[in-house]
Amino acid sequence: MCLKWVRTIEKNSSKIESLVEKTRMLRKTPSKASSSPQRKIDPSQKIPGLNHKDSLDIDALTKHLTYLQKKVKELKEDMLTKYIPMENAVNIEKDLEWALGLRDEAERENEKLKFCFYRITQVANVVGIWENSDKTIETLQNLISQMIEYEKLAADVAASSISSVFECDPTKSKEAEDLIEYIERFNELFSRRQYEAAAIYAANCPRGILRNEETMDKFRAAGPVKGKVLPLLMYCEALVNSSVATKYPLPENLAAEAIKCALDEERLDLVMHWVTLQKVTLTEAAGDAIYKYADMDKNHRSQCFALAQIAYSQCKMHKKAILCMCKQGQILGAMDYLHQLKPLSTEDYIFLLRQCPSTELIRCLTQEWNGRPAPLSLGMTLLTLLNTEQKIYGLRLLEELVTEQDVLEKKIVNDSECTVEAWKHIAEICLNTRREKVFKVLISILAAQEGVVEIPADDADAELMNHVFL
Repeated sequence: MCLKWVRTIEKNSSKIESLVEKTRMLRKTPSKASSSPQRKIDPSQKIPGLNHKDSLDIDALTKHLTYLQKKVKELKEDMLTKYIPMENAVNIEKDLEWALGLRDEAERENEKLKFCFYRITQVANVVGIWENSDKTIETLQNLISQMIEYEKLAADVAASSISSVFECDPTKSKEAEDLIEYIERFNELFSRRQYEAAAIYAANCPRGILRNEETMDKFRAAGPVKGKVLPLLMYCEALVNSSVATKYPLPENLAAEAIKCALDEERLDLVMHWVTLQKVTLTEAAGDAIYKYADMDKNHRSQCFALAQIAYSQCKMHKKAILCMCKQGQILGAMDYLHQLKPLSTEDYIFLLRQCPSTELIRCLTQEWNGRPAPLSLGMTLLTLLNTEQKIYGLRLLEELVTEQDVLEKKIVNDSECTVEAWKHIAEICLNTRREKVFKVLISILAAQEGVVEIPADDADAELMNHVFL
């Protein structure tokens, strides 16, 4: 009997324990109703963001609904793009610390390699000097001692220059925070429209994080400020000055944009200062900008062409450099420059003639120069020009050469690229443009050549102008 009561008590106890455990679980997990209680909305109250009149207007309600839907969509996109769960922040910070550690280690390794390269170069220079001397041990020891002293001095100078440029030590672990603070400071200056301070601040930033096209676009978007220098020009000047002070070359694209900006503001004097003192790396784009500016500033055309010539020569655009010399009237200098280079193509020579047509240039390109053969054939050059707007220059050259008939005859005879028929065509063009004297001289020279037969005038089958045959 007692055993039966004991089993009953144990059974009831187990039920009670299971019930208690279930109650505990329910208390730990709050119900949906308790966690998010439903809000009762009173339809008689006005909708937040709308007045009472608009809350009863269907069009206003529809417009407000569209606005709210747009805000909901933006919030959902922000949740996916701008925010991350809190539990992921720790992992991201660890990844950032790991990446910064790798970068610091790579920088240390890079500095070691730079020093090794510098040391090997110095030793090689010392050995080279020693080989050209008396090759004694004392001389070698003296040279090595001087190298070590110079190395210490150079290290001290480099350390002092770095400390003066950077406000914070870039080797510290908080460099990333320092860079972010630097950018925030720049944005603060820019938002307050302190453009000059912001330009200097950005141009002298550590690691060049603000020396890029994005920052330049930001200054460009600021637009002009009444009574002050254009903010973009402030930034360009600061970039050039900082690149000279730190001996950190300005990228070619930024240099070209700086020159274009200065020219847009009619600051040719500034561009002249940059180019003549070699403060910027010149490119073809920079040369093109200066060359085009010559058409806008008629009073300084020669200065523009001279500056463009420097730019083209530096980037080895020799064809355009020669064109700038021709534009300045330096035909003989251009020919000297041209014959120092590899021969240009025929298209390049024609490009020069079309861009800067003159009888002097045509004469120089179609005759020998210091014993070297002429780059172009006189006949083919004339045929090319006579079919263009520059034909007047070809006709003027022929009028000049007619007075030197022996020279003209020699050029025609030695012109292997132009046939008699082609010269006859040139003569016909001269006749059609009322240059009978040039026509007669050309026909007489052609008729005097061996193998050329003159057709009798009474030959009815011959055309009026066909006086010569091959």
